[in-house]
Amino acid sequence: MNHQENIKDKLLNSLNKKGFLVVLGGGESGVGAAVLGKKKGFNVFVSDNGSISEKYKAVLIANAIEFEENGHSDQKIVKASLVVKSPGIPDTVSLVKDLHFNAIPVISEIEFAALFTEANLIAITGSNGKTTTTLLTHHILKQAGLDIGIAGNIGDSFALQVAQNNVKNYVLEVSSFQLDGTVSFKPNIAILTNITPDHLDRYNNDFNAYIHSKFSISKNQESTDYLIYDADDKIIEKGLKEHKVNARLIPFSVEKELEYGAFIKDNTLTINIQKETLHMPLSSLSIKGKHNTKNAMAASMAAQLLKVRKETIKESLSNFEGAEHRLENVAKIKNVHYINDSKATNVNATFYALECMDQQTVWIVGGVDKGNDYTDLLPLVREKVKAIVCLGIDNEKIKNTFGSVIETIVETAGAEEAVKVAHKIAERGDAVLLSPACASFDLFENYEDRGRQFKQAVRNL
Repeated sequence: MNHQENIKDKLLNSLNKKGFLVVLGGGESGVGAAVLGKKKGFNVFVSDNGSISEKYKAVLIANAIEFEENGHSDQKIVKASLVVKSPGIPDTVSLVKDLHFNAIPVISEIEFAALFTEANLIAITGSNGKTTTTLLTHHILKQAGLDIGIAGNIGDSFALQVAQNNVKNYVLEVSSFQLDGTVSFKPNIAILTNITPDHLDRYNNDFNAYIHSKFSISKNQESTDYLIYDADDKIIEKGLKEHKVNARLIPFSVEKELEYGAFIKDNTLTINIQKETLHMPLSSLSIKGKHNTKNAMAASMAAQLLKVRKETIKESLSNFEGAEHRLENVAKIKNVHYINDSKATNVNATFYALECMDQQTVWIVGGVDKGNDYTDLLPLVREKVKAIVCLGIDNEKIKNTFGSVIETIVETAGAEEAVKVAHKIAERGDAVLLSPACASFDLFENYEDRGRQFKQAVRNL
């Protein structure tokens, strides 16, 4: 019996016994898993090394779920029959190592919730584009009248939705961290938007480990399932040869014409996967840029696989409003365009943003570096960026990379200061773009907090 089969057996045994379930992390996913576990008959204990917000404490108390905060009771936790771990907790933490040593199954909330639903699962992962693709897929399916939920990294936790209002279809945005905690998770439709270096600090700077994590979205899929993927992505193409994939492959491309899948021809999006071919002018898409065209392709093909009418898909693509914090238009002040792209937490996401800029740009960048290599941005920065405003505690790598091509580089210590500095530098017709290419945890709670502070600072000008 191999290691994976052994884990599956232990997991099934734990589920059958409905024993002691420990949830590590008292945030959105953890509390959702706790509520679902309680409903399914487990003895549930939630443990958080930090503080649990009053919002989540209230849910735990209302459901009579025991919890602790500001530390773990290790001796109690290692008696668990099953552990659901927050994706934010690395496997390198000593408590998690102890759980593995004691052969206690440690899974993610995504894995746990999927065990208790028969719904169709559309799971979306990738280094970039997964949030927009998830929102767009959900938008199309909702417009089509499907019984649909959205979860993963968006909205209420998947587990909480399964516990409270189990629907027939779920669109899930899943990160590599969540996939690392899966054993039997099997989406009916998986979407792999792209793979570029990201979160390498979590994977010991091993890009191959990160690639393997992304491909695990398809590890349990069968020949009746589908994997939609970017055929222009060389890392994915190489990964398809190195990972066993049983699902039916459905590619999309903006660089070449495909016999099967989605492609661009004569400025028209063409999808050819069912008996009917869908054609839609690129000008009709509400979200612009090459990366968003790819997101639209992936979402549209998922919808077609679920038998959504062509007219509904076209209408949905033309009226979709996009994701908050992703190339979000904030305001135009004195003919300067302010754009919030706080969700760009890696270099590739910022590459897409700069590629979309058609005016001289004051670029706000910086934060917690995740092993970034900024050199790929140099041609775009030379062409489009007139000044750089650093928004982070340590900006040395940014200054060293771009100091030779950008004369004006200013360091700031918060969103308000960054916006004021950018406002002074920008001239009529310019853009001010927040696209950090970094995580936000040095100065902000998360990328949402960073984006909202940026938007508020713009409104205060």
